[in-house]
Amino acid sequence: MSRKDNITTIFPKHLFWDMDYNKLDLERDKDIIIPRALFASTLDTFESDIKILEDIYSKNEILNTLKATKERISNTVCELVAKRYRAKKFARFAL
Repeated sequence: MSRKDNITTIFPKHLFWDMDYNKLDLERDKDIIIPRALFASTLDTFESDIKILEDIYSKNEILNTLKATKERISNTVCELVAKRYRAKKFARFAL
């Protein structure tokens, strides 16, 4: 996939329920798209969810965006991303 692809052909609309889905741009809105793409990810779906992102964004873009996001990404997803990229473990919520 290239960054010129239309988001509506890549991600389900329900992930962007609170915004105009058709106006999202893969490059400009990556701070929204990356966390939302992993928002509902589980141990069972993580592999396929992350591969979609990796077709569009670099590992550094994914990792850095998740570290900085205010979106409600589970600590489990954060751990899976850190492990996949051999990065220092990080969490969105303190335990």
